[in-house]
Amino acid sequence: MNDSSAASLAAVAELAKRIIANVEKAIVGKRRQVALSLTAWFAGGHLLLEDVPGVAKTMLARALARSVGCDFKRIQCTPDLLPSDVTGTSIFNQKTTEFEFRPGPVFTQILLADEINRATPRTQAAMLEAMAEAKVTVDGSTHDLAAPFLVIATQNPVDHEGVFPLPEAQLDRFMMKFSLGYPSLEEELRMLQLLETGHPVDSLQPVARASQLVEAQQAIRLVKVASPVREYLLQIVRQTREHDDLLLGASPRASIALFRCSQAMAAIRGRGYVLPDDVKQIVGPVMNHRVLLRPESRLRKVTPEYVIEEVVANTAVPTQGAG
Repeated sequence: MNDSSAASLAAVAELAKRIIANVEKAIVGKRRQVALSLTAWFAGGHLLLEDVPGVAKTMLARALARSVGCDFKRIQCTPDLLPSDVTGTSIFNQKTTEFEFRPGPVFTQILLADEINRATPRTQAAMLEAMAEAKVTVDGSTHDLAAPFLVIATQNPVDHEGVFPLPEAQLDRFMMKFSLGYPSLEEELRMLQLLETGHPVDSLQPVARASQLVEAQQAIRLVKVASPVREYLLQIVRQTREHDDLLLGASPRASIALFRCSQAMAAIRGRGYVLPDDVKQIVGPVMNHRVLLRPESRLRKVTPEYVIEEVVANTAVPTQGAG
């Protein structure tokens, strides 16, 4: 690795450190989840947060946007939300006698799709092109989205009335899925202290620029992934396709996501090469939502998390060639 590459990766680690410290001024006790969010963002992916209401899912999205000085927009998903409410629409201008395109909320840098599973499948699908290609096509015209583009979608796992579960193909578009969880007693006390004089997110100041995040997304591709680590990563993916409890294993898109996130995790940790431990740290959030259990396995209370942990435990860890 040359000096310029090393300097770029050192800048990624420093950038991640600044953003995490800034976000933690508003969100208490969620360092791992903040680091995972940055890992997915640096890797060029999107996030799905599945958790009960009130555990700071929206705060996390707002804090990330404020920390990097990015544009932020929020969509509150409901069954009557239309695709044009997301992407925008063309409106006839009587003065010019021409149609003018008015962009929707997807034209931003961080988009929060709150309770995405309350939107109809047609509206959910309106986000797919934006998530996959950072482009939006309306009335035959394609529009580019500003970089860095990140979708953070949330869903409540408790409510089952009036929801439209995301199909497997759409779940596969999210690079990571994880939960924030309840805070501990000490963390909740600290949270109340922060809220005493106002909302802590409102006082956050940018500690980086959007252009620096784009540079970080390019820099993580310089992280080396040695052949033994690549094979280790692929063995985990391939085992999910052969596991007795799984009806559907992980796709090749999962292999790419695991590869990119491993690079990003190594860079955030200040290394220019991936270790098997980097893969282990992100394999759950990257893989849990990409596999489908057999009905009989669900009846036995088997979970995707348990299957992925079992797969990782049964995969031989390479001892040479990691660096």
